Amino acid sequence: MDAPRIDRERLLQWPFEDVYQHYTAKDAMLYALSLGLGADPVDRDELRFVYEKDLRVLPTFPVVLCHPGPWNADPATGIVRNRVLHGEQGVILHQPLPPEARLRGRTRIVDVIDKGEGRGALVYTERQIFDADTGAPVVTLSATSFCRANGGFGGPSGPVRQPHSIPERPADHEIDWPTLPQTALWYRLNADFNPLHVDPDVAAKAGFERPILHGLCTFGIAAAAALKALREDPARVEALDVRFSAPLFPGETISVEVWRDGDVVSFRAWVRSRAVKVLDNGRIRLRRS
Repeated sequence: MDAPRIDRERLLQWPFEDVYQHYTAKDAMLYALSLGLGADPVDRDELRFVYEKDLRVLPTFPVVLCHPGPWNADPATGIVRNRVLHGEQGVILHQPLPPEARLRGRTRIVDVIDKGEGRGALVYTERQIFDADTGAPVVTLSATSFCRANGGFGGPSGPVRQPHSIPERPADHEIDWPTLPQTALWYRLNADFNPLHVDPDVAAKAGFERPILHGLCTFGIAAAAALKALREDPARVEALDVRFSAPLFPGETISVEVWRDGDVVSFRAWVRSRAVKVLDNGRIRLRRS
């Protein structure tokens, strides 16, 4: 049986509905806990993200807000969903996130790139999130989905996004962050119920020995680790972006390398036990003091 084929024009006009969400302090704390913050309950740096007293919101929290749902599971997209990996993620914070807000999210597909037969396709999406009451922009999210089974549909081969370059000098900091075997089970409660991260049979069909951790969970952990290493105020974060290099399995330890050059923080992450780089080209841009 022939593999489904992407119809680029159809995807560019995909009819996403606006998503409204009222998040509370409980949602922000659940997100932080699902990344592993609070493992040491007397660590005051982490406590501020998991305790309602003077609660701070992690700058990566928006990735789970106003989620459009499993749109690429619709057969009409032509996408083979169990062969899709998260390729890149970007976050632009137009304002620091409060502990509670009413939001409206609007998703669109920006472009669809054909890497060629057997090489997959890239689907670029954008999600704009606004204050539901005032209409003010809150966050702009950009994402790249790598559709491994959908190359060769006859679309354009570019342009493709250029990643941030990691400094060539040794890292200024390195921090190890253990994950739990059940980390993916916690993280999925935020928004992403893709069975690839929980169902061993689905993971096996996708070519993995067991369910993998959400790439966005790894991203959240790496960004939190970088800010912790630098003892930086999360309210100063203006933008983040990263490229996903390889899957991580729940229970593995993430080693995050961090570089600081003024208001630009670079980072990447490894699973040292397998000598595998799981995140690369990470960048955090800070608002000037």
